[in-house]
Amino acid sequence: MTLAQINSLKQLVTGFAAAEQELNDTIELGRLFADDPATAAEIDRHLVILTKTLRDLELDALFDKETDDRAAILTIHPGAGGTESCDWAEMLMRMYLKYIERKGLGYNVLDLQANEEAGIKDAAIEVTGRHAFGLLRSETGVHRLVRASPFDANKRRHTSFAAVFLYPEVEDVEVTIDPGDLKIDTFRAGGHGGQNVNKISSAVRITHMPTGIIVTCQNERSQLQNKANAMKVLRARLYKYYRAEKDKELAALEEAKTEIAWGHQIRSYVFFPYQMVKDHRTNLETHDIESVMDGQLDDFVFAYLTSPKKT
Repeated sequence: MTLAQINSLKQLVTGFAAAEQELNDTIELGRLFADDPATAAEIDRHLVILTKTLRDLELDALFDKETDDRAAILTIHPGAGGTESCDWAEMLMRMYLKYIERKGLGYNVLDLQANEEAGIKDAAIEVTGRHAFGLLRSETGVHRLVRASPFDANKRRHTSFAAVFLYPEVEDVEVTIDPGDLKIDTFRAGGHGGQNVNKISSAVRITHMPTGIIVTCQNERSQLQNKANAMKVLRARLYKYYRAEKDKELAALEEAKTEIAWGHQIRSYVFFPYQMVKDHRTNLETHDIESVMDGQLDDFVFAYLTSPKKT
């Protein structure tokens, strides 16, 4: 377990302990002043705040993936449909920036390509802060908009699509070798080198047990030097191994990309003829579309993270 994970768990435990104390204090206050209307109103306010606190703590407890605490790269791409889809992509970008601000995260717009008439052709945003990737990974997929188009002179209903993809930032691989993971064998070197090489067990074979990587060095007369050289080779091979694992992780995310069109959407946003936002993975829906577009995404994120179908 990494130091970051340990600190995150400590923060979670501290938060639950504080919430428990707050609840006990509120219960005691109710017992002492049960007949006081002013106190009752104060208790109601405390309970509303406490309910939100517990919801936030429960959400924190759902971040169980190694990537959840990483910074994230959020990309938005309009689908077919010209200006209509480009405008929808920009609306989604505004929604996510509002959500990022609400969650106290930081962001940096890495790339933004404006469309000539309206909207954007592409956007890439770096999101930083606690649980940055975890909070946003539920948003990967195709988002569908239905509305009376402001770009249609007859105000006809149009359907537009835009795709959102999330990538955890991949840091350079840090190779840490635990001595307990190594099996070190010594043996007599073969080949040229004279009698000393053949009489003394100077060759070294190191097996890295977790990965099965085996490195052998026998060129030097000194066992100590052979071991040092073997460790250099092992470190380099482990770097390559872990780098490949990171690349597989990104490749899996790339494979998750789907066609930006009908039938692939994860969420629909209907502005006309009625108002509703519905997530097709969890079946959660709301008619308060204005709040959603202003970045109120917590209910959708929570529903996704508690869904057995989450990835």
